[in-house]
Amino acid sequence: MFLDGLDDVDQKIVSLLIQNARMPYSEIGQQIGLSRVAVKMRVQALEQKGIIEEYTTVINPQKISGAVSCYFEIETKPDALMEVAGILQKNDTVTQIYRVTGKCRLHVHAVASSNEEMEDLICHTIDRLPGVLECSCSTILSRIKDIKGLRL
Repeated sequence: MFLDGLDDVDQKIVSLLIQNARMPYSEIGQQIGLSRVAVKMRVQALEQKGIIEEYTTVINPQKISGAVSCYFEIETKPDALMEVAGILQKNDTVTQIYRVTGKCRLHVHAVASSNEEMEDLICHTIDRLPGVLECSCSTILSRIKDIKGLRL
């Protein structure tokens, strides 16, 4: 459904890379009937077009002893939104920032190594943000479903 803008071969390549981003070009080629070089050229083209943005390792913070993961919903005055986003973007504890519709304008995810580090983020960064009208925080207790990227 999401890959409709790609031809059949690129759809197959992307599907295989979503399953295993470390799959060698030669193995992809064997599965879809192309040479390793042809697969490499297609992947490079997908990267250059920005369709494939990055390859990454996803760490589950809940598997690391003491890690704390929280979501913040932050409502700001309209003229403070980008300043708040900029301040949060510079903080290493903050992992994701989304501008969203609705009452809260920013949806922010943070992962701290401990409760103390999360409290430091809240007290020294979140509580001091300019133009904030309201902020709520939810601590993640367990991961039930977490899909990265596209659903195929």
